[in-house]
Order: sequence, then structure tokens, then C-alpha cells
Amino acid sequence: MIESPPRFKYDEKVYTLFTQLRDNGELKEINDAYLYWDKIKYKAKIASPQEYWSAIKTARAINAQIITFGKTEFQFVITDYIQQLLHYCDLNIGSNLGSNVGIAETDKTKFMISSIMEEAISSSQMEGANTTRKKAKEMIQKELKPKSKSEQMIMNNFVTMKHIVQHKSDDLTPEKLLYIHNLISHNTLDNKQEEGIFRENDDIYVVNYSNSEVVHTPPNHKEIEGLINELCDFFNNDQKVFIHPIIKGIIIHFMIGWIHPFSDGNGRTARALFYWYMLKKGYWLTEYLAISTIIKDTKNQYEKAFLYTEIDQNDVTYFITYHLKTMEKAFISLKEYIGRKQKEVVQAAKFIKIPNVNDRQAQILKILNEDPDRVFGSKEIENRFNVSNFTARMDLNNLESLGFLEKIQVNKIKHNFIKSKNFNKILKSYKL
Repeated sequence: MIESPPRFKYDEKVYTLFTQLRDNGELKEINDAYLYWDKIKYKAKIASPQEYWSAIKTARAINAQIITFGKTEFQFVITDYIQQLLHYCDLNIGSNLGSNVGIAETDKTKFMISSIMEEAISSSQMEGANTTRKKAKEMIQKELKPKSKSEQMIMNNFVTMKHIVQHKSDDLTPEKLLYIHNLISHNTLDNKQEEGIFRENDDIYVVNYSNSEVVHTPPNHKEIEGLINELCDFFNNDQKVFIHPIIKGIIIHFMIGWIHPFSDGNGRTARALFYWYMLKKGYWLTEYLAISTIIKDTKNQYEKAFLYTEIDQNDVTYFITYHLKTMEKAFISLKEYIGRKQKEVVQAAKFIKIPNVNDRQAQILKILNEDPDRVFGSKEIENRFNVSNFTARMDLNNLESLGFLEKIQVNKIKHNFIKSKNFNKILKSYKL
């Protein structure tokens, strides 16, 4: 369990220390990183750790903005560092299509589907889904039926993200939230009757499984209806005091975790709601950001951000700072991913020189050239390139007629395609 901070006290000595830390720049450095007591206590050199903490808390209290859900007050501070990250996200995640990441209009859907797959896989793996990324992608691309709870979790997340993208302009209602949870938890809960309904008891705790310690006790189940109505109002309407849309999205994410309205699946639902709100507010690039991939890799920091917030008088700034850093990392990761994919397109360009081969077919040939054991079906081609079943079958049949593919029968109706025995010989004949 995280160590609780000492009681805050305010006196003339603390105020003098506060002004000293403000003037020498130390206060800005600590608040930009938004350090918690467990780090701050080691930085105290000119006063006792308790006085140092009180001086920091004084600065935070002066600049805090208060919001209320139910009977509970939450606060957050917009630090210089948070303002910098908000500006960065406004420029890059809400900018015009392709201006900063180089996504061509023709590649938009392909990148979006790939990113949604990554988000679905990582968000599910954080909640215990145990399968490889390659196997999960294959299941989604080929529309295979999930064979385990882990695979079902990933498929549910993928379906949910696609649903959100299609309904991104909608307002949030309790009924729509329940529908999201129903999609995300389908066939994955111990009790199927708990899919798409708010919890009806208080037999639920957030536990640190390494030592079985309870780290969060959610509000009473009788408060859920009122809290969710307030959260929907927060989601749909502007507040009296302006709150930046990204900050609001992060608070929505946090509040689902804090309220814990469901028996299970709260984390996946919270992250889905964040995506929904960001898209609703025009941050189009969120569709392409696999934020949960970054969260999964920094899960310990993610969990600590929740704990710091609750232990330190519901100061959501810890969670906001962590989340914005994660968005920045996800955007950088997206740019690197697009760079790799663009390089792959360039590498596939030589295959386009083959007569009667289009750009999709050229990419299929590139994949087969690098992965000789690959098996293609029309469903995978549909999903990979976002084309109709007819177009997918035409692409595969054309490559078969050119001698690059061989057809293998799966059953009386279905067949797939594999690399032909003459693939290398035919490719060599074109002298690419």
C-alpha cells in the first residue's frame, strides 16, 4: 500500500518556505512532475519533510479547481507541464488529417483498423487476457470465433471500439453506458447475468493481488445511479468553469474506475469511454492511438496514479499528468508505426511493376515473399484492406491465375490460398 502523507498544516513558516520554493524554481519542478509524498519527502533539504510537503500542498491548493460527484469533492491543478502537453495534443491529435503524421487519405481506414486492433488487444491483456498479439490479430482479421475467454475479451474490445467510432457524436446516457459494458463483457464474466447491468451489491473491492490488500472501496451501490447520471451530464454538457476537453476525457476515465459501477470490466469500459469522449470532441487522431499499449507497458505507474489520487484528498492531477504523458508516447509511437508502414509500401512497390497486379496484390506478394507459410482467406483480405468480399476474392483469384498462389480446400464450400511452388521462379522471371 502507498504510504499516506502527513497532515497538511499551514503557518507562517510554511508560507515562507512556499515563497522560497516558488522563487527558486523548485516548486515548478516538483509540480510539473507532480510528485507524491513518497518522492517529495526525500527532496526536503532546507526544512523538515512535513513542512516541505505542506509548502507543496499550499501551492497546489491555491491553484486547484474543484469538481464534485455525489457527495465527494475532487480537485486538479493545471501545471505548466500539463499546459505544454495539452498544447502538444491540440496541435497533433486534433489537427488536420495527415498534417503531422503523414496519413494518406487512402490509408486512413487501414491504419484505423490496425490501431483499434492494437487497442483492443492491449486493453484486454491488461485485464488478464492471455494470448499472443499475432494470434489475436489473426483472429480479428479472419473473423474467427474466439476459442477462449482471453480471445473473447479481445474480440469484445474490438467490436466495442468499432461501435464507438460509428457512434462518436452521440451523447452518453446510462443506457448507452450499459450497452458498452454489455459489448465489452460479453461471455467473459463469471456470472453472465452481470453483463450490461450496474452492480447491485457492495461485495466488490479493488485489491492488490500481490498481497491481497484492499486499495479502493467503491461507493455504495445505491449511489451508482446518481453518480452515473452526474457523469453523463459531465460528458454531455459544458461546465460553468471551462475544463479542457482532454482533461475532461481523462476525468471521465478516472471516474468510471472510482465509481466501479460494474462487477467486472470497469477498466476496459473506462478506457473505451475516454476514446468516445475524445472522438466526440473532435480529436480525430484518437482513433489511431493505441493508448492502452502504452498503459500496459507502464501498468505500475497507471495503478499508482489512481492510488495517489485517492490517498491525497482526491487530487486527480496525478492521474491527469500520467495520462497526458501516455498520450504523448502513443502519438510518438503512431508516427514511428506509420513510418514503418510507409517503408513497407515502398518495399512493396517493386511488386507493383508486375503486369496486372494492383497495390493490394503487391502487398500480398510482399507478405508471401517474407512469410512463405502464410495462409490467406478472403476474410483476412477484406479486413486488412477494408474492401468487399467480392474485391478480396478477385485479388486472390488474380494472383492464383498469375501463378503466385495455390488454392487449398478447407471444406466443401470454403477454400484458402497459399504460396505456390513456382512463386520464386515466376517472380524471378519478371527480373524485379
